Amino acid sequence: MTHTISGKGPRIRSINITPIAIQDPPLLNAAGLHAPYALRTILELETEDGVTGISEIPGNEATNQALEEASKLIIGKDVYQLNQIQRELEAYFGKDSSVDRGDAPWDQRKLVHVFSSLEVACLDCIGKLVNRPVVDLLGGRMRDAVPFAAYLFFKYEGAGGSWGFSKDPAARGWDATRQEAAMDPEGIVDQAIVMCQEFGFHSIKLKGGAFEPELEVACMQALYQEFGKSAPLRFDPNAIWKPETALKFGKEMEPILEYLEDPVRGQENMAWLRGQIKTPLATNMCTTSFDEIPSSIQMGSEDIILSDHHFWGGLKASMELARICSVFGRDLSMHSNSHLGISLAAMVHLGAALPKLRYALDTHYPWQSEEIIKGGRFDFENGAVAVPSGPGLGVELDRESLKILHQNYLDCGLKKRDDQKEMQKVQPGWTFQKIRW
Repeated sequence: MTHTISGKGPRIRSINITPIAIQDPPLLNAAGLHAPYALRTILELETEDGVTGISEIPGNEATNQALEEASKLIIGKDVYQLNQIQRELEAYFGKDSSVDRGDAPWDQRKLVHVFSSLEVACLDCIGKLVNRPVVDLLGGRMRDAVPFAAYLFFKYEGAGGSWGFSKDPAARGWDATRQEAAMDPEGIVDQAIVMCQEFGFHSIKLKGGAFEPELEVACMQALYQEFGKSAPLRFDPNAIWKPETALKFGKEMEPILEYLEDPVRGQENMAWLRGQIKTPLATNMCTTSFDEIPSSIQMGSEDIILSDHHFWGGLKASMELARICSVFGRDLSMHSNSHLGISLAAMVHLGAALPKLRYALDTHYPWQSEEIIKGGRFDFENGAVAVPSGPGLGVELDRESLKILHQNYLDCGLKKRDDQKEMQKVQPGWTFQKIRW
């Protein structure tokens, strides 16, 4: 006999999906070059009694279309019944696979984006209904503020957006530094110094994979010379190295790294390297879903999983992942992409609820200059963000900013992220290679 459960909480009356484009500097990575604008999607979910929940996810046209389809399925559903909502979405879209993730450094799956956006918006609603912050819906806070790391990039000159590759001569401090080119050790160290001064970060990560390993490792050595052991260092070449390259330079960087992120592609290669070097290995590319955890544990492919609630199926799924990591001796931290305050708020609530948080979280937030929430941009104090105090996510949508950033989306003409296409504007004929060095 099949039994169905009818929820009795407030039902979802409407869903509004708004694509936006935010200024993004010309940052380099293994897949190419960031476009002048990064795409995000803002979702507003309203219950029948007028309570509104919001969320923010990485944007592209295919995800937006999927959200429109999903909306038709869940209008009328009880906002508390997330398990039912997830089941209906899986029945309609099918489950994501590791193949759907794609080869690029960012995640290209559909269902995890759709459900995570709906889940966060529902939790925002529920928090407002019961007058509790989202962190309490995840089990309660383990800390009042969540630490983040400085996230460095090789980059061309410019701040993105309408400025393109030009600079604003009136900018000062970090606003000026983030427009400067950084293509060598000196530029990377300068970037780190000012970012740490501005935001108080205590850990530093460099996104690599853009240049030959010798240059990028020289930058890590220069950072160590500048900061010593006062700022733990991380390095991420986005799985573009061959195993022998990763072994050579992994050994060289053993004395200076807190962890090495995705030096090679695939669990097998990560497991092999993990047996050769002492540095902990982190990933957001080789173990990216619950289906991949059994083989990860069997092979021992990493020490740290860098979760991302946008890519792992939401905040509650990330809490489940934390428990699995604890059982099998893994640490959990967080991956980031170009984002605004709604995503940051969700990350902070999740980071505050995690039972253990050994490693500061990633964030691109300093690279962005705009905001979508009332009251302006979040403040970092001593490298950390305090848990918002209001109910739900504790942030409200700024509708004037939403209007402006939606117009950016309409004007910029971008429909999806394509770093290879952007790089070809600078280096004609350039192509992404899964393994380059």
